[in-house]
Formats: sequence, structure tokens, C-alpha cells
Amino acid sequence: MPKLKQVMDVGPFLMGILAASPALTGSLLRIPFGAMVDRMGGKKPILILLLLAAVGVAGMTVMFSVVGTPRASHYPLFLIFGILCGCGIAVFSVGVPAVSYWYPQRKQGTALAVYGGLGNLAPGIFALLLPFLVVSLGFTWSYVLWLAALLVMTGLVWARMRDAPYFQYREMGMDIDPDALLLACGEELVPSGKAMDSIRKAGADWRTWVLTFLYFISFGGFIALTVWLPTFWTDFFKISLVQAGLLTAAFSLSTSILRVFGGIASDKLGGLLVAQLSFAVVAAGSLVIFAGGAAIAAAFIGQMLLALGMGVANAAVFKLVPRFTPKAVGGAAGIIGGLGAFGGFALPPILGLFVRMNGAAGYPQGFVVFLGLALAGLAFLMVLKKFTEVRLP
Repeated sequence: MPKLKQVMDVGPFLMGILAASPALTGSLLRIPFGAMVDRMGGKKPILILLLLAAVGVAGMTVMFSVVGTPRASHYPLFLIFGILCGCGIAVFSVGVPAVSYWYPQRKQGTALAVYGGLGNLAPGIFALLLPFLVVSLGFTWSYVLWLAALLVMTGLVWARMRDAPYFQYREMGMDIDPDALLLACGEELVPSGKAMDSIRKAGADWRTWVLTFLYFISFGGFIALTVWLPTFWTDFFKISLVQAGLLTAAFSLSTSILRVFGGIASDKLGGLLVAQLSFAVVAAGSLVIFAGGAAIAAAFIGQMLLALGMGVANAAVFKLVPRFTPKAVGGAAGIIGGLGAFGGFALPPILGLFVRMNGAAGYPQGFVVFLGLALAGLAFLMVLKKFTEVRLP
């Protein structure tokens, strides 16, 4: 994004939209593709999403190799290919039920914590590697390597991935007895086939929308900052692209790893208490960056506090899902995961507006947005604690 901003002569607001475009499709496609798992298993939806993402990366590769130096007139094409790249993000919501069907319930917590926490390392890894590749190899070869890795992964999924036994038996046209399936294969969960009913039931519960707002802040904020921080570090502090990638990777990798520990803490202390503590940390980190101004140390400390708060909050919010919506867990998870991730699209353009209105000073000032959201999240958590009918540990 910083390199494109230099050569395309496009304002911060439009660059914010471009940076966030993958998060748009990645969030909105989570709901329908997550629901598809109950009908066809996880393999086919994952393959569709990976192939669409490959088309997007291939388009980026062609753009860099054909047009050479991008111009403002190329902005719509970059936006389209960015939207296609984001299809890969929706794989997350497919993987959650796909993993759940493979494991007995006593092992699902660990399996999903590893899947969610370590799986989310990818943004940090790319924030670390891609700037280095761009500087050393150039845009074209960097994206060629990215495309090759994506195609190899798609091939591995096609050749090696297997859906849970229920879907394998159903594909063979066999009648399925849940008790026999449990005895023979250890599969406890069987799809109900009523994904849309679950979504409607979850949507009718006001607590689902409170949790969606909380996830909008924590996970949506995580995605937003992963794409915004490289521009923040290079434009405001004038450091190199590689250094900005290292600092962004420190944020993204820490957030992902801390999600695993957040799940453990939520099991021991209760999701509601852990969520309250984590949103307080998000507010503190935002305040440090906002008040620190041009102090690079304050900015780094603030971003790491944000990593701590958002990473733990991501786990705490999903810990609360089955407790607040026990009769519609799947539908609630789809709504919360999909619309909550929409924050990754909505927040970067808002941060860009601060820069547009106030110049370079708008970079730290923009973090007042996260401060306000975190305080609102704490207020909603107090409402949940006071009015919910479900007793929480």
C-alpha cells in the first residue's frame, strides 16, 4: 500500500478503501460459505474461495508485469483484484464447522483455538515477508511467488483434504445413523441441515448483535490495523518499508498468538470478565498512541497494547457465543464472524479521513476511533452482564 500510494497519486481515503477491499469480501462471504458446510462439507467451499483468491492475486501479478508503474487510472482494476483476493479470508468461517465435525466435543476447544489462533498468524507473516520481497525482488516476482504458494495450497486441499465421515457417507448415498457414526468414527456432531433457521434464530436475539459489535472492534480492528499500520509507520514516521513490515508483523503475530491464551483465560476466568479486561487494554493502547503524537516509542507500546487487548478479546467473544445463544450457535457464529470482520473494511477509510482532514497529525489522531469503540464495547459488556438471563461464571 505505501508503494502504491507513492506512484498512483490517490488520496488517503481511496487508498484506505483499496487497503480494506479484501476485508470486505472476506467478511461478507463468511456467512453464506459458512452455512454451505452443513450442505456439502468444507472441501468444496474452501476450493471455491481459494480459486477466487488466486484469480485476484493473478490479476495483481498481471497488473504489475504489464503496466509497470501503476497510475490513478488503474485504481478500479486494483480494487477489483483486491476484492477477489479477499475471498480467501472467508475460508476461516468454513474451517470452523469443518474442524468441529472432525473432532469430538471434548477436543473441539483445543482444536478450534489452534485453528483460529495459529491460522490468524498469516497476516503477520505476510506483513513480515511481503515488504522484504517487494524491496528485494520487486512487485511482480513477489506476487508470482504468492500466487505459486496459493496454487500449491489449493492443489493440496483438492488432493488431500477430506470432509468429516458424515459427509463422506452421504456422498456415497448411504443412510446415516448418528449413533452408529459416533461408535464407528467418533463423530459426535451431525449437521442439522437447517443453517438458515439457525441464522434467523440468532438474528432475533439482541445479544448476538452486541457480540457482533464487540467482534467488529476486536477482530475487525485487528484486520484493519494489519493493513493500515504499514502506511502509518512509513508515512508518519518515515521509516523503511521493511522496518514497517517488521513492526506490523509484531502487532499481527502477537494478536494471533494471544488469541490462544485468551481462550485458555476465558475457560478459567469466564468470557465476560476477560472481555471486559481486554477492551480496557484496547482503550489504553489507543490512548497511548493518540496522546503520544510523534513519539515512536509511544506508538509501538500502544500498538502492542492493542495487540494484547484485541487478541484476548477475539477469544473471549467467541467464548460467550454458546452461553448467550445456546440454541443457535452456528447461526450466531456466522453472523458474528462475518459482520464482525467487516470492521476490517470499514475502519481503514475512517482512519484515512483523519489524515485527509488534519495532514500527518491525523495518523495518531485517528486512533481516537479505537478509543471510542473500546469504551462503547465496555458499556455494552456492562449491559450484557446486567440484563442477560444466562448466568456466566
